[in-house]
Amino acid sequence: MATNRRKFIKTTVSGVLGVAFSNSVNAMSAKSYKNITGSNDRIHVAIQGLGRRYGAYIDAISDKNNNIQLVYLCDVMKSQRDKAAVAFSKVIDYKPILENDIRKIINDKNIDAIFMATPDHWHAPGACMAMQANKHVYLEKPCSHNPQEGELLVAYQKHYNKVVQMGNQQRSSLESIEIIKDIHQGIIGDAYKAIAFYRNSRGMVPVQKQAAPPDGLDWELFQGPAPRRAYTDNTWDYNWHWYGWDYGTAETGNNATHELDIARWALDVKYPERVDVYSGKFQHKEDGWDMYDTMEATFKFSGNKTIQWDGQSRNGYNKYGSGRGTIIYGSKGSVYIDRGGYKLFDLNGKLIKENKSTQTEEGVGLGGGGNLSTRHAVNFFDAIRGKTALTSPIEEGAISQMLTHYANISSRINSSFEVDEQTGRIFNREAMTLWSRTYEPGWDIKPI
Repeated sequence: MATNRRKFIKTTVSGVLGVAFSNSVNAMSAKSYKNITGSNDRIHVAIQGLGRRYGAYIDAISDKNNNIQLVYLCDVMKSQRDKAAVAFSKVIDYKPILENDIRKIINDKNIDAIFMATPDHWHAPGACMAMQANKHVYLEKPCSHNPQEGELLVAYQKHYNKVVQMGNQQRSSLESIEIIKDIHQGIIGDAYKAIAFYRNSRGMVPVQKQAAPPDGLDWELFQGPAPRRAYTDNTWDYNWHWYGWDYGTAETGNNATHELDIARWALDVKYPERVDVYSGKFQHKEDGWDMYDTMEATFKFSGNKTIQWDGQSRNGYNKYGSGRGTIIYGSKGSVYIDRGGYKLFDLNGKLIKENKSTQTEEGVGLGGGGNLSTRHAVNFFDAIRGKTALTSPIEEGAISQMLTHYANISSRINSSFEVDEQTGRIFNREAMTLWSRTYEPGWDIKPI
């Protein structure tokens, strides 16, 4: 791989600039040779987190037109690394390095960008470490585990001037871009309300029992920034989402991020003035699920605008006719938007226009993936090369993520609260105790 990289750089530079490189080019920092070779240089990437989501990047990374070199596959579970290596071996003709510890990758000066698809508690700390080490970041949702981390992500991005794309891939949907532009131009009059929804029929999860970590799992690194505790059976494999707040952000952080982002984008609002939440665990009451499985949240904004979130994790009733989506109401009509396109209705409920996407993207299946994810990743690569703007820059993604944090905080303290619509801060002392979280000593994110 190092030889191929030297050959590429030498060929590019000698052809374009007539500059000869020595055999020590591989030791040159990515930033240094990028300034010489220009926007057509190969982007060297790593993936951190090889569970259900990494497959969404395969097409973008393996497409030779994107000129990407996958250098590392990183996960704290050996079986995940091995499975990902097999998957990529079918589409690329070289072998990425399999690595356990993301910190080694972050310290590799030859890496330009990192895809981060870890459990939620790793997202912001890992991204900030990467930016500090001169890496661009594709950061899966939720971009942060708590409100303070969202603020820090934006501060780090501005300070280090890196490209940070949030992984809410519907921002790259051509149909969503089209209809939201039309909404902003008045196609349904004054847009005043949005309903964002998600339903799933997740089953029972085991009650946690202390156990030895499974073979191949680095439990210490899995915990990373989270406070240390003994391993409990089945935690590492997705159920960390539902086993308390050390790792996950419940269903709202897990899935509401997407639809709430579309709702906020369509209504052209920022922070709400008030948050009201009704939530609880109503299905499979005796199982090990620690979070709510049902939530209805209302966010009230200035200008008499409202966003409602209707989330059902374990009741598959198809209330809105599909598994997930966003409905926008206006003074002259309404719009239904999801990953498959949009439908425009007049005030009588008559369908005026429908634009179905020719692309595919998973809705409620674990992991997801599809053409929107590919388009989103390619947008990330093009932004690194300076060819285009990000469709979901972190400063926008962090604001949408705040809605999920508000909802979770309201649920946890069982109280509504007001929000400063300019700063996003909460006017409630109890709520503000959850603005951040407890970190394992030495793992907290240092303010810029």
